[in-house]
Amino acid sequence: MGNEAIVRLRELTGAGMMDCKRALDDAQGDVEKAKELIFERGFAKAAKKEERKTGSGYLETYIHAGRIGVLLEMRCETDFVARNEKFIELAHDIAMQIASMNPDTVEALLAQDFIKDPSKTIEQCVMQAIATIGENIKVERFCRYEV
Repeated sequence: MGNEAIVRLRELTGAGMMDCKRALDDAQGDVEKAKELIFERGFAKAAKKEERKTGSGYLETYIHAGRIGVLLEMRCETDFVARNEKFIELAHDIAMQIASMNPDTVEALLAQDFIKDPSKTIEQCVMQAIATIGENIKVERFCRYEV
């Protein structure tokens, strides 16, 4: 198992170098199995953080073709994460999802398949972000307008 496999796994998952190395060791060098291990472990870490308070946040706006508009409130624990590139990217992706798929509620949104990667739900994307960033993240609320 070389550094190339660790770097590749890190690019695929966003996990830390040591987490990637441990997962590859446990998977005996199988990158796909290691990827699954990282996601499983990440979701376990994320579940532990779900009860932590989300006192900071970020508002994302998205306008599609001048006809559909979305205002999304994403919550996190600290201002530091609210300015994090990965957090902002997640908020943008979720706002695009709302514009495209028009969910009625936050719960309906979280259950939807992600438009950029249908193998994951929006909830799994949020959980993955929690595991990668290390703070609790919530989709608090949103509104969608269409003319």
